[in-house]
Parts: sequence; C-alpha cells; structure tokens
Amino acid sequence: MSGVRFFVMVKPDGVKRGLVGEIISRFEKRGFKLHNMKMTVPSKELAAEHYKEHEGKVFFKDLIEFTCSGAVIPMIWEGTVEVAREIVGATIPWDATKGSIRGDYACSLRYNLIHCSDSVESAKREIDLWFK
Repeated sequence: MSGVRFFVMVKPDGVKRGLVGEIISRFEKRGFKLHNMKMTVPSKELAAEHYKEHEGKVFFKDLIEFTCSGAVIPMIWEGTVEVAREIVGATIPWDATKGSIRGDYACSLRYNLIHCSDSVESAKREIDLWFK
C-alpha cells in the first residue's frame, strides 16, 4: 500500500497491557508499511507539545501526566490516514466500532490505548516532533 506517512503512538496503557504486537499486526494486515518505531518515556515538555491543541482544557494536565506515566511506542506508518483512523476507532471508546482497536480493547476515555494522526498536516508535525 502506498500513501502518506502518518504518526501512531501506543500509549502507556497499551504497552503495559502487552497490546503492541496486536496493534502493529492490525496495521500490517491491512497493508500498511511500518517505517520507524521506538520505545520511550516522553518528557512532560514533549507530551505537552504533542497535545498542545488541548492546552487549557480541563483534562490537559491529566492527559500529559498519563502520557508520561510509562513507556510509549511512537511509530511512523505509510498508508491512508482515513483508513488508519478506522482501524484505531473513535476516540471515545464506547463510540468505537467492534473490530477497531479501541472498540475491542479500550477500557475508558483515559485508557484508550492509541493515538493516530488525524490529518496529513498533523502527521507531519507529530513525526517531526517525535522523530527529530
């Protein structure tokens, strides 16, 4: 599958629950190509920059603390962002369809396992931020 490069991150809950392989497998089975990945515990500064569009919202501080609470797996994938978002599922787990990652595994709004770029523009910003 050819397409654009976009950013996916398995959040600390996905890493702790041992779902990294399952998540990667779901993208690979749909024909996406993995270009880069690493394991890291992000700094609060990196997490705040990543989620800067949520700054000032009531959940921002908790989101940053959660993102920095353990290892994450940032990845660069190639494919179609819209299809990737379908694989990931809706941000709110109870709205996510069964068969999507969040629909099958997410426990709550906070513990929703994964982040995926929502556009080509955000993908470029996120890739540049996490893979300098």
